[in-house]
Amino acid sequence: MPDVDEPRAPANPAALGTSAAADARDAAADADGLVETDDLVQTPDAAEAADPGPERSALQALEARLLGGERKFRRRDVAHGAGVSLLSARKLWRAMGFPNIGDDDVAFSERDRDALTTVIDVVRAGLLTEEAAISVTRAIGQMTDRMVVWQIEALVEDIAEERGVSDAQARRVLVSELPDLIDPMEKMLLYSWRRQLNAGVQRLAVRAQAGLDSSAEGRHGAEDDAPLPLARAVGFADLVSYTSLSRRMNEKTLAKLVQRFENKCAEIISVGGGRLVKTIGDEVLFNCETPVAGAEISLALAEAMAADDFLPEARVSMVWGRVLSRLGDIYGPTVNLAARLTALAEPGTVLIDSTTAAALNSDERFVLIPQEVQEVRGFGAIHPVILARGQGMGLVVD
Repeated sequence: MPDVDEPRAPANPAALGTSAAADARDAAADADGLVETDDLVQTPDAAEAADPGPERSALQALEARLLGGERKFRRRDVAHGAGVSLLSARKLWRAMGFPNIGDDDVAFSERDRDALTTVIDVVRAGLLTEEAAISVTRAIGQMTDRMVVWQIEALVEDIAEERGVSDAQARRVLVSELPDLIDPMEKMLLYSWRRQLNAGVQRLAVRAQAGLDSSAEGRHGAEDDAPLPLARAVGFADLVSYTSLSRRMNEKTLAKLVQRFENKCAEIISVGGGRLVKTIGDEVLFNCETPVAGAEISLALAEAMAADDFLPEARVSMVWGRVLSRLGDIYGPTVNLAARLTALAEPGTVLIDSTTAAALNSDERFVLIPQEVQEVRGFGAIHPVILARGQGMGLVVD
């Protein structure tokens, strides 16, 4: 690793700008207002003054461990240490979700410099284009941001409930006890990422063509989703009367309801071989690789909500078609149609379209009940079909 006073010469200056010319562009960029936010990162002293909170020594020790040492570099020091222009460094920091940092803020540690160097080296080696590196970095930043918020709130809630302390007290306790959890949580994160990466490669690369081939049956090739690269069963599950329920519930009861709903959905979707794409309050979006898997998951979701006395029933829909996968989400007419069908479904039922019904027609595990033609915005006349349980015991969630 070069010293920060000795910037490395780039292997490919065109990939990520370096040199005095790049620094001149940085100055021009700053003058042109490319600073992305006025919300400056607080220096340690400013942060402590704003929030006296727990003892300063505990906070300093926790930060030093998490950041890999003390903050001792300004942003230009880190950029020069990695042998890259400040403009390119700022692109990557924005992708990570960092707020703007001023020229004179001492906000970076050696680990920050190492991380920037890692990304730059990947681009210089030709393993990723600059655009791909920024996209991958943004994925890491956004997913880990959501993850740590989830983890911190889960830990705070557990401390408050188990020890009978207030929320504010639990947050102070967390600062002193978090160091014992850092290594186990970090190991689990790396373990999970590797497992998920392996599953993702199988799902999105190895088996992609087989899915397209199976989805071609009964299609004429002129469908709106025909050009899209992945065949997927796409489903939604939506809690009935959630808005009115949320108005009558206190904060803790509502949180318990949402958490229970999300946990049940995540468990069923996972056991069924699907992927929970996202949750939006009272609704989940999932997908899986075959119409049979989608049907089993959909029925299990409807049955699980109906059997739970604490949860309202759910409207569930599922459509077999083709999608575009980007930014961790899925897009396309298949997703839109599934969303429209959810609104048409009766509480406790699963609604599918005629194309999906045709893919399941010969399977004795499912009963298909055609419904009246419906005019659906953006799709015209749709022949919805209720999906019900046939032979067999269905998805087993142990």
